[in-house]
Amino acid sequence: MRRIKNRIKSWIASQIFLGVLEIFPRLSNKGLIRLIYIAQNILSRNDVIVEKVMSELRRYFKQDNHPFLGLIRRILRDLNPKCKNRLMKNFFVNAVFKGVSKSKEYADKEGFVPPWFIVLSPTMRCNLSCLGCSTRRYTKDDDLPIPIIDRILNEAKQMGIHFIVTQGGEMFIYEEMWQVYEKHKDIYFQVYTNGTLIDKKTAKRIARLGNIAPMVSLEGFKETTDYRRGKGVFDKAIQAMDNLRQEGCFFGASVTHTRHNSEEITSDAFFEMLFKKGCYVIWFFQFVPVGKDPDLGLMPTPHQRNRLRQKVSKIRERLPIFIGDFWNDGPFVGGCIAAGRRYIHINNKGDVEPCAFVHFAVDNIKNKTLKEALNSDFFKFLRKKQPFGDGNLFTPCMIIDNPEVLREAVRLTGAKPTHEDAELILNGRLKDGLNEYARQMHRLTEPFWNAIKDKIIKWPY
Repeated sequence: MRRIKNRIKSWIASQIFLGVLEIFPRLSNKGLIRLIYIAQNILSRNDVIVEKVMSELRRYFKQDNHPFLGLIRRILRDLNPKCKNRLMKNFFVNAVFKGVSKSKEYADKEGFVPPWFIVLSPTMRCNLSCLGCSTRRYTKDDDLPIPIIDRILNEAKQMGIHFIVTQGGEMFIYEEMWQVYEKHKDIYFQVYTNGTLIDKKTAKRIARLGNIAPMVSLEGFKETTDYRRGKGVFDKAIQAMDNLRQEGCFFGASVTHTRHNSEEITSDAFFEMLFKKGCYVIWFFQFVPVGKDPDLGLMPTPHQRNRLRQKVSKIRERLPIFIGDFWNDGPFVGGCIAAGRRYIHINNKGDVEPCAFVHFAVDNIKNKTLKEALNSDFFKFLRKKQPFGDGNLFTPCMIIDNPEVLREAVRLTGAKPTHEDAELILNGRLKDGLNEYARQMHRLTEPFWNAIKDKIIKWPY
């Protein structure tokens, strides 16, 4: 009976959501707030996650012409019908409304809450030779086989997971992945790409499918991007955005924050450029010293990281674009989301890692089910420790903010390195540097955390 009630609630909420989108251009902000209250009451007055989301929406709608409203209007106005339909049904209905309900059913049956999304790295092959990257040594034989990917996605959907992130390497070099995108029409795929292979023909193909959201990687403006990625790469990435925009596709940008590009990517001009190019999303990632020959000198300083947080906060109040800031958005998601709490990473070899930056694993998906991998002692240890450290959600990471947690997890569970030089962050030359970085980050953010911690809604898991 409870399962039926939950499914009815999620169906009603999804129908309200789709209905609101149809009449959104004609609704006043006051009318939107009323509909949000109705949806909240239908879902559950006691659901902390729902309360968090709904309270944020009410805050946006109470402000005339808030950029969030502008973002919704952009999506409804500028996306082609197929891309709009897949975004609304696959992401919001399947992944959010139905997915959350189904994950609760799964938790009641299996005893643990499955992650909300999965990051897959099906290939590490790439058509570029970026400084500090070793993807050129990978061949097609190193790709994760399509039948394995298909099984992962089928098992994920059984858990209520309908949002999948793919990254590489360069994803559009793996031709067989088009079969996956087309077969799993009920999944929304966010695909990280360097953009150089998204010509007009590929953009049309993405538009026809509708369930692919490319995130084009940049290092900054032309000179900075081409310095690391190669001459002409910036222009090709920008052309990819133009091609996607012309076809009415949902797309965005991905930016790695380093010590050297910090001032550039936090400038008003950089945000304005991405907005004018038509990006709906910008993802910021801190450089993390993992992989082959990790370099602490590329990490943004704690002050640079804090400056990005402050800048993003201002831009969110000004531009109609969604910005995700790893790791500064820890307070919004309750800290670290890895190890199955919200997501996991599966690399091209099939190793099931806590996240895309933690290159350690105890299981391989080729000989384990998704359920078995999520229940490993490695993942359960990390989930039990979350949020890490002293609870300061501005310092959520087990690598750069709380490195003692990862070291303890590997030592106690026997997790093995999955990438060359991965073990250096545990006891090699990087250990002391990471310890000092973590101390500085905690000291810097403690006043900011103390100022907001009593206002943060506690996540139930």
